[in-house]
Amino acid sequence: LHIALLASILSLIIYWLIRDRYRVRNLSGKYIFITGCDTGLGNSLAKWLDKRGFCVIAACATEKGGQELQSCSSLSLKTVNLDLADSNSIARAVLFVTEETAGKGLFGLVSNAEGTAPVAPTDWLRIEDFHSVMDVNLLGLIEITLKLLPLLKKAEGRVVNLINAKGLMAFVGGGYSLSKWGMEAFSDTLRREMQHFGVKVSIVEHGFFKAGVVKSGIMEKYLFRLWNRLAPEIRNSYGGKYFVE
Repeated sequence: LHIALLASILSLIIYWLIRDRYRVRNLSGKYIFITGCDTGLGNSLAKWLDKRGFCVIAACATEKGGQELQSCSSLSLKTVNLDLADSNSIARAVLFVTEETAGKGLFGLVSNAEGTAPVAPTDWLRIEDFHSVMDVNLLGLIEITLKLLPLLKKAEGRVVNLINAKGLMAFVGGGYSLSKWGMEAFSDTLRREMQHFGVKVSIVEHGFFKAGVVKSGIMEKYLFRLWNRLAPEIRNSYGGKYFVE
Protein backbone atom coordinates (compact mmCIF):
# COMPACT_ATOMS: atom_id res chain seq x y z
CA LEU A 1 0.00 0.00 0.00
CA HIS A 2 2.85 2.36 0.88
CA ILE A 3 4.61 1.59 -2.40
CA ALA A 4 1.42 2.25 -4.37
CA LEU A 5 0.92 5.54 -2.53
CA LEU A 6 4.50 6.68 -3.17
CA ALA A 7 4.21 5.66 -6.82
CA SER A 8 1.02 7.69 -7.17
CA ILE A 9 2.63 10.77 -5.60
CA LEU A 10 5.72 10.40 -7.80
CA SER A 11 3.55 10.05 -10.91
CA LEU A 12 1.63 13.17 -9.97
CA ILE A 13 4.84 15.15 -9.45
CA ILE A 14 6.20 13.99 -12.82
CA TYR A 15 2.92 14.92 -14.50
CA TRP A 16 3.00 18.44 -13.04
CA LEU A 17 6.65 18.93 -14.06
CA ILE A 18 5.93 17.84 -17.62
CA ARG A 19 2.79 19.95 -17.82
CA ASP A 20 4.51 23.09 -16.56
CA ARG A 21 7.31 22.70 -19.12
CA TYR A 22 4.84 22.69 -22.00
CA ARG A 23 5.08 25.67 -24.30
CA VAL A 24 2.90 26.77 -27.20
CA ARG A 25 4.85 26.55 -30.46
CA ASN A 26 4.55 28.46 -33.76
CA LEU A 27 3.25 31.66 -32.18
CA SER A 28 3.16 33.62 -35.43
CA GLY A 29 -0.37 33.88 -36.78
CA LYS A 30 -2.03 33.02 -33.48
CA TYR A 31 -4.52 35.73 -32.54
CA ILE A 32 -5.30 36.66 -28.95
CA PHE A 33 -8.00 39.16 -27.96
CA ILE A 34 -7.66 40.80 -24.53
CA THR A 35 -10.17 43.07 -22.82
CA GLY A 36 -9.34 45.79 -20.31
CA CYS A 37 -5.97 46.80 -21.73
CA ASP A 38 -5.86 50.48 -20.74
CA THR A 39 -3.91 49.74 -17.56
CA GLY A 40 -3.06 46.98 -15.13
CA LEU A 41 -2.91 43.27 -15.88
CA GLY A 42 -4.55 43.51 -19.30
CA ASN A 43 -2.07 46.17 -20.42
CA SER A 44 0.93 44.21 -19.14
CA LEU A 45 -0.28 40.96 -20.69
CA ALA A 46 -0.87 42.58 -24.09
CA LYS A 47 2.71 43.90 -24.14
CA TRP A 48 4.18 40.58 -23.00
CA LEU A 49 2.28 38.46 -25.55
CA ASP A 50 3.14 40.97 -28.27
CA LYS A 51 6.86 40.55 -27.48
CA ARG A 52 6.43 36.78 -27.56
CA GLY A 53 5.19 36.99 -31.16
CA PHE A 54 1.44 36.53 -30.84
CA CYS A 55 -0.96 38.64 -32.91
CA VAL A 56 -2.52 40.67 -30.12
CA ILE A 57 -5.81 42.54 -30.40
CA ALA A 58 -6.16 44.73 -27.32
CA ALA A 59 -9.49 46.22 -26.30
CA CYS A 60 -9.27 49.56 -24.50
CA ALA A 61 -12.04 51.59 -22.90
CA THR A 62 -10.49 54.88 -24.06
CA GLU A 63 -8.71 56.08 -27.19
CA LYS A 64 -5.90 57.43 -25.02
CA GLY A 65 -5.35 53.99 -23.54
CA GLY A 66 -5.17 52.44 -26.99
CA GLN A 67 -2.73 55.05 -28.29
CA GLU A 68 -0.40 54.69 -25.31
CA LEU A 69 -0.39 50.90 -25.68
CA GLN A 70 0.36 51.07 -29.41
CA SER A 71 3.19 53.54 -28.83
CA CYS A 72 5.17 50.96 -26.83
CA SER A 73 4.26 47.83 -28.82
CA SER A 74 5.05 46.32 -32.20
CA LEU A 75 3.14 47.18 -35.37
CA SER A 76 1.37 43.81 -35.25
CA LEU A 77 -0.52 44.75 -32.07
CA LYS A 78 -3.93 46.20 -32.87
CA THR A 79 -6.26 48.08 -30.55
CA VAL A 80 -10.02 48.53 -30.58
CA ASN A 81 -12.30 50.62 -28.40
CA LEU A 82 -14.65 48.59 -26.23
CA ASP A 83 -17.35 49.53 -23.74
CA LEU A 84 -18.52 46.28 -22.16
CA ALA A 85 -21.71 47.94 -20.93
CA ASP A 86 -22.73 48.74 -24.53
CA SER A 87 -23.93 45.93 -26.82
CA ASN A 88 -23.27 48.05 -29.92
CA SER A 89 -19.67 48.59 -28.85
CA ILE A 90 -19.30 44.85 -28.25
CA ALA A 91 -20.69 44.11 -31.72
CA ARG A 92 -18.21 46.52 -33.32
CA ALA A 93 -15.31 44.95 -31.44
CA VAL A 94 -16.38 41.44 -32.48
CA LEU A 95 -16.56 42.56 -36.12
CA PHE A 96 -13.07 44.05 -35.83
CA VAL A 97 -11.69 40.78 -34.40
CA THR A 98 -13.45 38.76 -37.10
CA GLU A 99 -11.91 40.88 -39.85
CA GLU A 100 -8.44 40.88 -38.28
CA THR A 101 -8.33 37.10 -37.84
CA ALA A 102 -9.34 36.66 -41.49
CA GLY A 103 -10.81 33.18 -41.21
CA LYS A 104 -8.06 31.78 -38.96
CA GLY A 105 -10.18 31.82 -35.84
CA LEU A 106 -9.23 33.09 -32.41
CA PHE A 107 -6.45 31.30 -30.51
CA GLY A 108 -7.21 33.02 -27.22
CA LEU A 109 -9.71 35.27 -25.45
CA VAL A 110 -8.53 36.85 -22.21
CA SER A 111 -11.33 38.52 -20.28
CA ASN A 112 -10.10 41.14 -17.85
CA ALA A 113 -12.53 43.76 -16.55
CA GLU A 114 -12.44 45.69 -13.31
CA GLY A 115 -15.50 47.87 -12.89
CA THR A 116 -15.50 48.26 -9.10
CA ALA A 117 -17.42 51.24 -7.73
CA PRO A 118 -19.68 51.78 -6.00
CA VAL A 119 -19.09 49.50 -3.04
CA ALA A 120 -20.96 50.33 0.15
CA PRO A 121 -23.44 48.85 2.65
CA THR A 122 -26.18 47.16 0.67
CA ASP A 123 -29.04 49.40 1.82
CA TRP A 124 -27.12 52.47 0.63
CA LEU A 125 -27.41 51.21 -2.93
CA ARG A 126 -29.97 51.26 -5.71
CA ILE A 127 -30.42 48.70 -8.47
CA GLU A 128 -28.63 50.96 -10.98
CA ASP A 129 -25.53 50.85 -8.75
CA PHE A 130 -25.45 47.09 -9.18
CA HIS A 131 -25.96 47.45 -12.94
CA SER A 132 -23.00 49.83 -13.25
CA VAL A 133 -20.66 47.06 -12.09
CA MET A 134 -22.45 43.90 -13.23
CA ASP A 135 -22.98 45.18 -16.78
CA VAL A 136 -19.20 45.43 -17.21
CA ASN A 137 -17.71 42.72 -15.00
CA LEU A 138 -20.25 39.98 -15.70
CA LEU A 139 -22.87 40.55 -18.40
CA GLY A 140 -20.51 42.38 -20.73
CA LEU A 141 -17.85 39.68 -20.49
CA ILE A 142 -20.46 36.97 -21.02
CA GLU A 143 -21.86 38.75 -24.08
CA ILE A 144 -18.52 39.19 -25.80
CA THR A 145 -17.53 35.60 -24.98
CA LEU A 146 -20.73 34.26 -26.54
CA LYS A 147 -20.18 36.28 -29.71
CA LEU A 148 -16.56 35.14 -30.04
CA LEU A 149 -17.23 31.43 -29.44
CA PRO A 150 -17.50 30.60 -33.19
CA LEU A 151 -13.99 32.02 -33.74
CA LEU A 152 -12.64 30.18 -30.71
CA LYS A 153 -14.16 26.89 -31.85
CA LYS A 154 -12.70 27.38 -35.33
CA ALA A 155 -9.16 27.65 -33.93
CA GLU A 156 -9.76 25.23 -31.03
CA GLY A 157 -8.59 28.06 -28.84
CA ARG A 158 -8.89 28.92 -25.20
CA VAL A 159 -10.75 31.31 -22.91
CA VAL A 160 -8.87 32.70 -19.91
CA ASN A 161 -10.94 34.66 -17.39
CA LEU A 162 -8.90 36.78 -14.98
CA ILE A 163 -10.80 37.00 -11.70
CA ASN A 164 -9.55 39.02 -8.77
CA ALA A 165 -9.57 36.64 -5.82
CA LYS A 166 -10.58 39.41 -3.42
CA GLY A 167 -13.89 39.54 -5.30
CA LEU A 168 -14.64 36.09 -3.88
CA MET A 169 -14.68 37.54 -0.36
CA ALA A 170 -18.09 39.17 0.02
CA PHE A 171 -17.24 41.55 2.86
CA VAL A 172 -18.93 44.63 1.41
CA GLY A 173 -22.14 45.30 -0.52
CA GLY A 174 -22.39 46.07 -4.22
CA GLY A 175 -22.04 44.25 -7.52
CA TYR A 176 -18.29 43.58 -7.44
CA SER A 177 -18.27 40.28 -5.55
CA LEU A 178 -21.49 39.22 -7.27
CA SER A 179 -19.85 39.68 -10.67
CA LYS A 180 -16.76 37.67 -9.69
CA TRP A 181 -18.79 34.79 -8.29
CA GLY A 182 -20.91 34.91 -11.44
CA MET A 183 -17.84 34.67 -13.71
CA GLU A 184 -16.68 31.63 -11.73
CA ALA A 185 -20.00 29.86 -12.41
CA PHE A 186 -20.08 30.92 -16.07
CA SER A 187 -16.49 29.73 -16.59
CA ASP A 188 -17.12 26.33 -14.98
CA THR A 189 -20.19 25.72 -17.13
CA LEU A 190 -18.49 26.89 -20.32
CA ARG A 191 -15.43 24.73 -19.62
CA ARG A 192 -17.48 21.55 -19.58
CA GLU A 193 -19.53 22.47 -22.63
CA MET A 194 -16.60 23.60 -24.80
CA GLN A 195 -14.48 20.54 -24.06
CA HIS A 196 -16.31 18.73 -26.86
CA PHE A 197 -15.09 21.35 -29.35
CA GLY A 198 -11.46 21.34 -28.21
CA VAL A 199 -11.80 24.79 -26.59
CA LYS A 200 -10.14 25.15 -23.19
CA VAL A 201 -11.59 27.44 -20.50
CA SER A 202 -9.48 28.53 -17.55
CA ILE A 203 -9.86 30.79 -14.53
CA VAL A 204 -6.86 32.68 -13.19
CA GLU A 205 -7.62 33.91 -9.68
CA HIS A 206 -5.01 36.59 -9.16
CA GLY A 207 -4.21 38.42 -5.95
CA PHE A 208 -3.53 41.98 -4.87
CA PHE A 209 -1.60 43.74 -7.61
CA LYS A 210 -0.85 47.43 -7.76
CA ALA A 211 -2.74 47.83 -11.02
CA GLY A 212 -4.31 51.25 -10.61
CA VAL A 213 -7.79 49.77 -10.38
CA VAL A 214 -9.09 51.19 -7.12
CA LYS A 215 -7.93 54.56 -5.87
CA SER A 216 -8.93 55.77 -2.43
CA GLY A 217 -10.05 59.15 -3.76
CA ILE A 218 -12.49 57.53 -6.18
CA MET A 219 -13.90 55.28 -3.47
CA GLU A 220 -14.36 58.23 -1.10
CA LYS A 221 -16.10 60.20 -3.84
CA TYR A 222 -18.63 57.40 -4.37
CA LEU A 223 -19.19 56.97 -0.64
CA PHE A 224 -19.86 60.68 -0.15
CA ARG A 225 -22.31 60.64 -3.05
CA LEU A 226 -24.14 57.61 -1.70
CA TRP A 227 -24.22 58.97 1.86
CA ASN A 228 -25.59 62.33 0.78
CA ARG A 229 -28.44 60.81 -1.23
CA LEU A 230 -29.60 58.46 1.55
CA ALA A 231 -33.05 58.88 3.02
CA PRO A 232 -32.79 60.52 6.48
CA GLU A 233 -34.05 57.42 8.32
CA ILE A 234 -31.33 55.23 6.78
CA ARG A 235 -28.60 57.81 7.44
CA ASN A 236 -29.74 58.20 11.06
CA SER A 237 -29.78 54.44 11.58
CA TYR A 238 -26.05 54.32 10.79
CA GLY A 239 -25.02 57.64 12.27
CA GLY A 240 -22.26 60.00 11.27
CA LYS A 241 -19.63 58.15 13.32
CA TYR A 242 -20.17 54.98 11.26
CA PHE A 243 -19.67 56.88 8.02
CA VAL A 244 -16.44 58.55 9.18
CA GLU A 245 -14.96 55.30 10.47
